[in-house]
Amino acid sequence: MQSVVTLEVKPWDDETDLEALEKAVRSIEQEGLVWGSSKFVAVGYGIKKLQITLVIVDELVSLDELQEKIAESEDYVQSTDIAAMQSEFHPSPYRRK
Repeated sequence: MQSVVTLEVKPWDDETDLEALEKAVRSIEQEGLVWGSSKFVAVGYGIKKLQITLVIVDELVSLDELQEKIAESEDYVQSTDIAAMQSEFHPSPYRRK
């Protein structure tokens, strides 16, 4: 199965380089992980967070481990949250009807 995930990555403050934060996140490469579109969303007090969509193969990618890898960019990342997740089931073409 695959899942489409919207992940929110929160920076430390309004002085965090958001372009560098996104580059650090997208630099994570792993089998079964495909990064999608992203945008910066206002949080308040001039702070914006990165909202990024990704597709994962559930059997190959652990979201907990991915979030830990993102958190290793501690100069940029304060925290991450899963904003949305939708699983897509692809039945076997060999299934009997």
